[in-house]
Amino acid sequence: MKHFYSAFVATVGLAACDDDTGTDHAGTDHAGTDHAGTDHAGTADTDTNGEGADPKSCDENNGSITLPAGFCAAIFADGVERARHMVVTPSGDVYVATNDSMDGKVLGNVVALRDDDDDGHADVMEHFGDKGGNGIAWHDGKLYFGQNDRILRYTIPEGALVPEHQPDVVVSGLPATGDHVSKTIVVSENGELFVNIGSASNACQMENRVPLSPGIDPCVELETRAGVWRFDANGTDQTQHDGVRFAMGVRNAVALAIHPESHELVAVQNGRDQLHENWPELFTPNDDQRLPSEELFILMENADYGWPYCYHDADMNEKVLAPEYGGDGQIIDRCAHVEEPDVAYPAHWAPLGVHFYGGDQFPDHYRNGAFIAFHGSRFAPDAMGELPGYNVVFQPFTAAAASNTYEVFATDFAGNARPLPEQAKHRPVGLAERPDGSLYISDDHGGRIWRVFYRLA
Repeated sequence: MKHFYSAFVATVGLAACDDDTGTDHAGTDHAGTDHAGTDHAGTADTDTNGEGADPKSCDENNGSITLPAGFCAAIFADGVERARHMVVTPSGDVYVATNDSMDGKVLGNVVALRDDDDDGHADVMEHFGDKGGNGIAWHDGKLYFGQNDRILRYTIPEGALVPEHQPDVVVSGLPATGDHVSKTIVVSENGELFVNIGSASNACQMENRVPLSPGIDPCVELETRAGVWRFDANGTDQTQHDGVRFAMGVRNAVALAIHPESHELVAVQNGRDQLHENWPELFTPNDDQRLPSEELFILMENADYGWPYCYHDADMNEKVLAPEYGGDGQIIDRCAHVEEPDVAYPAHWAPLGVHFYGGDQFPDHYRNGAFIAFHGSRFAPDAMGELPGYNVVFQPFTAAAASNTYEVFATDFAGNARPLPEQAKHRPVGLAERPDGSLYISDDHGGRIWRVFYRLA
């Protein structure tokens, strides 16, 4: 087992429950094309070779977020409602997965963005598709889009921004009921399609999220949920039975990426909720704010990461038995045999996106390390001081192993509004990298996308 743990360098703040269920903001429908544009290859990015960005590319106050010294940001696009994960093509075009509203009355789609003059701001915005989703990837000249129950593959003609034909269905019939329906997708260099299939419940109780309801043992959800499955990215009309469960006991890894050097699959999991609410005789409200950890795993094939039987206790620095299965906050029992996290993060921060930096615009310190977007706690109505989550952190990796510390990289997404999260100004979700090494950050609450540059003083 791996035993690397983070030194929490940021205050946890007040939190009661994470946001790992998909969208939480209905937004406005933006069907159709906002800017007509023309079909052309777009402007190639300038290779900065570490020289930094033109300061004129950045907006005043970095578009409302705070970054480390030497970095600045431009508002790449606004009004991209329910923006989730993103991908950038070799020519620099940006594709954004936008999700359906929670009530299903407003449908998402794929938003295509192009920066013609490379000034840090999108000049062209187009939409395609008739249903929303969370995951998106680019492989071998094809665009993959992860809806809740299927994975689609689009062919984009060279120089074009949108497809001319309907997509191929790569996989269909994926589970899309219960608590965690959003699908995150990653495609490896050799055509392996990895799909996160989140759990249908909080802790596999007989009655989901009901106080004192015991856990189902064995948890039948594990047969089709709470894990990462592998499919053939080049295939069509596959079902879940055609795939292979790569890793199990992963509650909901909305943040999923492949390490550029080791080629290992890395997941950042949303931990469980409601320890105090469901088991008030065992856990205090303060316990609920601190437990359990959000966890980063360097996934190993066929490994078991413990959900729903176990959760990670940051104080004990190990997995302990869940109360639904006889735990009391101290008992380890069967959890001695499941995988520990490579890194642990504060409770309920809700990791929704991870990206390994591969460019040379940022300082060498960042190369091959992971940026992780935390959505922030869903319920903190009396939050004071530093907010729980609502940030992007940088997780250093050395020789493809995660460091035992992390660094807060981007903050001030939520603003000063209370209560959270409905009054939060922005909530980060997706991360992607432009060929010149600048970094995109998406926001599904305020509909903003930032482009972060490094510039010399």
